[in-house]
Amino acid sequence: MKGLPGGMDKILKQAQEMQSRMAALDEELAQETIEATAGGGMVTVTANGKQEILKVRIDPQVVDKSDVEMLEDLVLAAVNEARAKAQSLMKERLQKITGGIGGLGLPGLM
Repeated sequence: MKGLPGGMDKILKQAQEMQSRMAALDEELAQETIEATAGGGMVTVTANGKQEILKVRIDPQVVDKSDVEMLEDLVLAAVNEARAKAQSLMKERLQKITGGIGGLGLPGLM
């Protein structure tokens, strides 16, 4: 990398460092867990920081064969809240690493 024109070696080194920090962030986010509930805690969804749904817990009291639609709505609400929380966590951690360049719409940076 030495001897590249116009400081390109420095830019390439910074890019490699950023890539390394991004890989570490990806691993860190996979270990984070976020919980979201709906229906006063009747449905709980657990996700990781990468927005992957890990677990869905449904209180047996909310299971009503005559009102499956309500249960579906509660599950959907809890899943969407868990994803939103995970996305917020991901953006927060990414901004710490990138210094805010993630908002530029670069591929892989949100």
